[in-house]
Amino acid sequence: MKFLRFFLFPISLFYGSITWCRNLLYDRRILNSTSFQVPVIVVGNLSVGGTGKTPQVEYLVRLLKKTHRLAILSRGYGRATKGHINLNKNHTTLEVGDEPLQYFKKFKTISVAVNENRVEGIQNLLEVSSPEIILLDDAYQHRKVTGSFSILLTKYQDLFVNDFLLPTGNLRESSNGANRANVIVVTKCPKTLSSAQQKDIKASLSKFKKPIFFSTITYANKIKGTFSYTQEQLVSKEVLLVTGIANPNPLVTYLKENKIHFHHLKYPDHHQFTEKNIKDIQTTFSNFTTNEKVLLTTEKDYMRLHNKLPQLSFLEIETTFLNGTEKEFNSLILNSVSNKN
Repeated sequence: MKFLRFFLFPISLFYGSITWCRNLLYDRRILNSTSFQVPVIVVGNLSVGGTGKTPQVEYLVRLLKKTHRLAILSRGYGRATKGHINLNKNHTTLEVGDEPLQYFKKFKTISVAVNENRVEGIQNLLEVSSPEIILLDDAYQHRKVTGSFSILLTKYQDLFVNDFLLPTGNLRESSNGANRANVIVVTKCPKTLSSAQQKDIKASLSKFKKPIFFSTITYANKIKGTFSYTQEQLVSKEVLLVTGIANPNPLVTYLKENKIHFHHLKYPDHHQFTEKNIKDIQTTFSNFTTNEKVLLTTEKDYMRLHNKLPQLSFLEIETTFLNGTEKEFNSLILNSVSNKN
């Protein structure tokens, strides 16, 4: 695989020249970018794969929903539809994607829509629900919209400064794209990340002259779904873990650290589970010899699977900032919203 990526290096250079030219045209305002009177907060990354965008968006919702009317706009990755859709209770992941449906089901007071054309999507949301703040999910490269504040996420074990452009590496654009961010969040850090390690990471990102924060994934103590359990109860059970996300490693690590016995069925990111997949999962689960067993998945996968696997449970996650820096991060967000208004 590494040899193949090295072989594709010339394609990466060509791809990089295209993205560089595109960004230059936007920077010089030759290509048009639309701004809006309401604050538009962009959450995204420079690389493909799971950097924790969904829990970061949910963090922003919890921060802002009590004082502002919110809307989330996503392209709805993996959906089988096109165009603009304002989510309602009848929509499925196949129609709108798993993350948007998760937002909609989790936060009853906010508007959620999908549209691959973010300008059109924002205009529609403004007409239909009049939000005071719009959160753009996974839109860092969508430069047709000028965000009022941009949050760039980079995974602790895969910093964008140590990566290379597609297809040799995983970057969607050059690391210089970080200059457009207002803040950089290093995600999925171990809770024990030392001050020295944080200092080293900040040094590697120092040329971008952005505020840098460190966050980790926190798992809820209570398992939800068809059956509810506490973490303590889960220890005494055999678990079949089913995932279809980009990076299940933090969850796998969490289960191991808490001495939870599990067997893992791993599928690709945003996987649309087929009848054969469901049958395989059910067969594997039924082969567990104990009655003390749990069929467990992630919250995102639960959106796609709960209608197909009636005995399914899931584990919620949240973003938590290290070193008590959430107040500083929150102030940056709240000030950006206040200044825009």
